[in-house]
Amino acid sequence: MAQRDTARQDGARQDGAQPALSFDVAISGASFAGLALASALADALGPEFKIAIIDRVATAEPRPDARAFALSAASRHLLDAIGVWGQVAAEAQPVDGIDITDSALEAGVRPVLLAYDNVTDAGEAATHILPVEPLWRALRSAAAARSGITLLAPAEANGFVAEDGGARLTLADGGEIMAALVVAADGRRSALREAADIKVIGWSYPQTGIVTTVQHDRPHGARAVQHFLPGGPFAILPLTGNRSCITWTEDSREAKRIMSLDDAGFLAEVEKRFGGKLGRVSLAGPRQSWPLELHLARRYVGPRFALVGDAAHGVHPIAGQGLNLALRDVAALTEMVAESVRCGFGAGNAEGLKRYERWRRFDSAISAGTFDAINRLFGNDVTLLRSVREAGLGIVDRVPALKRFFVAEAAGLTGELPRLLKGERV
Repeated sequence: MAQRDTARQDGARQDGAQPALSFDVAISGASFAGLALASALADALGPEFKIAIIDRVATAEPRPDARAFALSAASRHLLDAIGVWGQVAAEAQPVDGIDITDSALEAGVRPVLLAYDNVTDAGEAATHILPVEPLWRALRSAAAARSGITLLAPAEANGFVAEDGGARLTLADGGEIMAALVVAADGRRSALREAADIKVIGWSYPQTGIVTTVQHDRPHGARAVQHFLPGGPFAILPLTGNRSCITWTEDSREAKRIMSLDDAGFLAEVEKRFGGKLGRVSLAGPRQSWPLELHLARRYVGPRFALVGDAAHGVHPIAGQGLNLALRDVAALTEMVAESVRCGFGAGNAEGLKRYERWRRFDSAISAGTFDAINRLFGNDVTLLRSVREAGLGIVDRVPALKRFFVAEAAGLTGELPRLLKGERV
């Protein structure tokens, strides 16, 4: 991946010394989705297919991030196909089983209402837990290894105009680049989505997400735990060694109080929710928090334009599916663009983009609605609803077919899958 000094290049263009840089695809945002998409397209269409990644940050060092991702088997197939999984596999913890509880915060004992093995019919783990940093480094390295990819940084795309011959993308410093297709992978507050006049529907939750890493005396046995508590779910996700990532949803006012505590006070709040099965717990990483919201773009495409990842959708983290949904976008868009180019229609072919939108928007909307409903059903302490939830979890616990369905869903292996999610070349 070549890196260009955009300030120098753009200055030359403004002086009339050289034309705007031209690419087949320009991706705004070196996010997980943006980097994965660039590598997937480069592999599918070869080094002569020119791809630009536009990023606000020039450094190759990641920002500190306490999160860990729950990667589905389908996402793992995609990462393997683009040569990334081998770089991160040693730091990824397979989840062999899942235990679910539903209790009041003060409950001294949290009985497991639903437990199941998290292994697909093919014998692979449906989920791996992987810290953010190694995945970001591996995706950045994969993009850097492909000669057809150019990183334009530091630079920021703030608008574009679709023309007959391509899209003219404008940068914040006044520069321009040309591309047959522009992809917005620039996050929830996407500037390019706004420039395309694509509206979003959604709402904020009265909840805050909290994440940290803990060390515990006893091994976790590769089992994840989901405690449904009145403030929101408290997930214990196993990491390599005797460590776990805590992904915690809490009432926003309570979360503000908890985040203001010193380390000892914060740890006491973690222990109150953690349960004692893994012995003594200590903090093993920083803590972070962020407000929770749901949003879904009304459209995923426009003339020579497509949304992926958080620019297209943001879901409640209750099921840890945000990155998996983004990688589904990547797999589907890669397949549509590759087919369009091979048929001679070019990367910005309108019919291919419409097929991408049909493929991904319905799935994203169903996922967003499902996670929202689960959060609303379990994020309260109403006695009647608690009884209904316990009865429902008990029924699922006694029906093996339902457990297999949940495992297949968590693995991302249901529905019409793009080839990359099946581990196949595009």
